[in-house]
Amino acid sequence: MKTSIGTWAYSIGPYAKNPVDFDTVCQKLAALGYDALELGSFPPHPTPYDYPTKESRRELVKKIHGYGLKISGIAANLWGEKLLNTDDPSKYIAEFRKNCEFAVDLGIHGIRVDTVQPPTIFAEVDYATAKQRLVSTWKVCADIAAEYGLLVSWEAEPGFAFNKPSEIMEILAAIPNKNFGFLYDTCHAQIISVVGARQNGVKETYACQTEFLKMVGPRINHIHLIDSDNKCHKDAAGNDETSAHPPFGLGILNFDVIVPEMLKYHPYTGWWTNDLCFWDKAWEATEICKTFMDGLNKKYQP
Repeated sequence: MKTSIGTWAYSIGPYAKNPVDFDTVCQKLAALGYDALELGSFPPHPTPYDYPTKESRRELVKKIHGYGLKISGIAANLWGEKLLNTDDPSKYIAEFRKNCEFAVDLGIHGIRVDTVQPPTIFAEVDYATAKQRLVSTWKVCADIAAEYGLLVSWEAEPGFAFNKPSEIMEILAAIPNKNFGFLYDTCHAQIISVVGARQNGVKETYACQTEFLKMVGPRINHIHLIDSDNKCHKDAAGNDETSAHPPFGLGILNFDVIVPEMLKYHPYTGWWTNDLCFWDKAWEATEICKTFMDGLNKKYQP
C-alpha cells in the first residue's frame, strides 16, 4: 500500500491557532518517504478559493509533485454548510461541486464527506427528516462526482450524526451508486462500533471492530489507518467530540487482526492514509506513523 497522511492534522484542532504551513508539511513528508499527502482543504492549506484558476492549480500540482509527492484524496471543507438542518441543500451541493472541480484539476480521484452536523442535531430535526435529507442530497452529490470521475468516501465519526453501525448500513444501502462508498478509519471504527461514543438511544456495540468491518467491507473505497485508545477528543467544555486519533503504539488496536480482515475487502492496492486529526503532537508523531506503516507493508505485502 502506498503511504499518505492527512494534512488537516497540522491545520485544524490543536494546530488551528498555529498551523504548519503547507510547504513545510510537504518538505517533511517527502523527507520521511511518504508517497503522498491527503489534502485537508482548510485554510491555510490549499482550497478552491486560494487556487481559483486552472493555471494556479497546475502550479500547485507542479509544486507538490516537485517534492516527490502525489495526492491521495481530498477532505473538502463543507463544515460551514447546512446539510441535515435545511430543506434547501443547494448551497451544500454547489460547494461540493466546486470541490469536485478542484479535485479533478489537482488529479485527485476521491473526495471525503461527512454528515456535517453533530449527533445532537436530532433535538432540532427529527430522525426521519434528517435521514431523508442526507440520502437525497448525497445521491445528487454522487451523481455530480461521477460526472468528474470521482469516488465519494463517507467517513462516519462519533462527532457526526448517523454514527451507529446499523444507521451506517442503512444509509449505504440507500445510496447504491457505484462511486459512493465508505471511508474506513480504524480509530473511528473502534469508537463507533466498540465504544459506542455519542450514539443516540440504546448503544449498539460489538466486542471487536472487525465485526463492523465485515459489515461495511464491501463498500470500503478508502482507508485511514491509525490507533485508538478508546477515547474521544474533548471539546472546549470537556465533552466528547470525536475520536482522539493517537499515534500508533499509544493505543490498543491489534492491527495484526484488523489489517488481514481489511485486505479481504480492500485489495493490496491504493492508499493507507494516516489520520492524526486532533492529536496535539501530530507533527512529532508523523515519523512514528510512517515507520509503523512501513512495518505493516513489509509484513503484509503479497
